[in-house]
Amino acid sequence: DGLIALAVSGGADSMAMLLLAAAALPGRVAVATVDHGLRPQAAAEAALVAEVCAGLGVPHATLAPAAPIAGASIQKQAREARYAALTAWAQATGASGLLTAHHADDQAETLLMRLNRASGVAGLSGIRPWRFEGDTLLLWPLLDWRRRELREIVAAAGAPWVDDPSNEDPRHDRTRFRDLLAGQALLDPAALARSAAYLGEAEAALDALAE
Repeated sequence: DGLIALAVSGGADSMAMLLLAAAALPGRVAVATVDHGLRPQAAAEAALVAEVCAGLGVPHATLAPAAPIAGASIQKQAREARYAALTAWAQATGASGLLTAHHADDQAETLLMRLNRASGVAGLSGIRPWRFEGDTLLLWPLLDWRRRELREIVAAAGAPWVDDPSNEDPRHDRTRFRDLLAGQALLDPAALARSAAYLGEAEAALDALAE
């Protein structure tokens, strides 16, 4: 019944989540965008999200990491800094949960990457629908949605979005697996995402039995 916090980067997926949440929960949504300080375009992207939020009557905050990100494992550092900033902000706003916009295609890519690393049941469960980060409840409400469906929502609303160039960088494993899925018709990303969900249920059952 309380305030719901959304992490919105300005990409089509998170912009769709913003539009859906603002329509479903008017007056109960707050949004934050993290500018990692790694790309000069990031400030403009955060401003774009702020502009859309203003039009929807949704409060918006632009966050920065507590310390500059540099050195090795930039993506890992950025992710950790992003969640640290977002969870601190969500707690400060008194939000009952923090939502991010990972979807079925993200889940399918995660499953394939972890299969390729010989992960066990825990790893193959992929992105869970929810978990706690410290005292903050993190929620992934779009895991049953496809990437194209979310883009269609944003396009139909006439809302802008931005494409992060790092999503096209072939140096990243996720980019290569995304291209693999896009370039074939045999593997169904929605089916792969459902398999990850079933594996998550299996892991929960195993944990319960072990307990």
